[in-house]
Amino acid sequence: MVEVKLHDIGEGMTEADINCYLVKPGDFVKADDPLVEVQTDKMTAEIPAPRSGVIKELLLTPGQTVKVGTTLLIMEDRSGGVQISEPKKVADVVKIEAEPAEASVAVLDRPAEVKVPVGVSARLGQILASPYTRKVARENGVNIMEVKGTGPAGRITEEDILAFVKLRDQGVASISEVGSEQEVPNVSKPASEPETPNVSEVRSELKEDRARIENKLSHQDILPFRGRRKQIAKKMVQSMYTIPHCTHFEEIDVSELIALREEIKGSGRSISATAFFIKVLSIALKEFPVFNAKLDEETESIQLLREHHIGIAVDTPEGLIVPVIRNVEQKNLNQIHEEMKRLTKLAQDDKLTVKDISGGTFTISNVGPLGGSIGATPIIQHPQTALVSFHKTKKRPVVTDQDEIAIRSIMNLSMAFDHRVADGATAVAFTNRFAQLIENPKMMLLELK
Repeated sequence: MVEVKLHDIGEGMTEADINCYLVKPGDFVKADDPLVEVQTDKMTAEIPAPRSGVIKELLLTPGQTVKVGTTLLIMEDRSGGVQISEPKKVADVVKIEAEPAEASVAVLDRPAEVKVPVGVSARLGQILASPYTRKVARENGVNIMEVKGTGPAGRITEEDILAFVKLRDQGVASISEVGSEQEVPNVSKPASEPETPNVSEVRSELKEDRARIENKLSHQDILPFRGRRKQIAKKMVQSMYTIPHCTHFEEIDVSELIALREEIKGSGRSISATAFFIKVLSIALKEFPVFNAKLDEETESIQLLREHHIGIAVDTPEGLIVPVIRNVEQKNLNQIHEEMKRLTKLAQDDKLTVKDISGGTFTISNVGPLGGSIGATPIIQHPQTALVSFHKTKKRPVVTDQDEIAIRSIMNLSMAFDHRVADGATAVAFTNRFAQLIENPKMMLLELK
């Protein structure tokens, strides 16, 4: 018997919510088939089967929050005995080759030749595809065994699935038309071996059950408090109870930045205002490294971090998520702009990997484009030291240094910082430096390497 446990699928993960089981008792699964869908505070992931076997017992119920190391289910293995599944990273890739079959298999006379599409292991017929690609296949009703893989070693990608769907809808998709073929020996399958479950059917049944329950409660206007929403709540409570927050507000004149962006647009290129904000913050962090730091109370030390891994808060249908632009101190404005676009698109499509959302040292939130926000008291991403939020930009009459009234574009900024690590005067100096560069953006040229 094999105990499949919840293992750490992300940086420092300690627990996860059980979204749903993708199998039921009696189902036969192959190595790397998805068994359970879990939700962490950062992403949705699938726990794969560590080896081939038959599902014996599901030990938890959807909606439960469990710690890393908790047994999720028990499956029967050919080798017998009680075993514990080895931890495996779920993130983006799955093991390319299955483990050798441990039991001998009877062969009837001379085996016939069968054809297997590229992207499928000749030994066990294992599919080379990530959990997300498998999910896309299930949602589109695709038998992934019929799809040709164009990735490394014949790995099946999301684009392969979508191409197959397009051909199928045109009535021409088949193994011979979509997947390359190779000759492999046919090994007979034990007569008693159960069929692999249809995961999409299991998922559909679970969704139908959940819908029936929620329909009964619809007259009470009850929203489910689970998944990412629940994990966000835990993180926010942890931060508020751990960090003594202090929020500093500032007004920034962005008129010159707007003019510079229009000038850049005239040359046929476009750089977002947020990209400028991120780069200027990185320049300011070099001068005020205490805001790019972590407090270690056990060693009674403040770790000043050299790398600027800046998280950008993104609003998604599933809730807030913070992908990270890494090494901003080494990137130019165009690189920051393109990386921000890429990560935002992945966040909206729920395709972020663990690496995309891990290791942040400072966080920004730009709610200005949403409209209506003139200020807020943002909550710091524990264990970071600070967070800056950019708010709505409005044209206002301003008295200039020449005592003249002019119409300027003014943006509100709020900065939350850990008062254990820094004082208010340091925060004011930090935002003053930020304002100096944003209000005179060409001065950035003096700071760029």
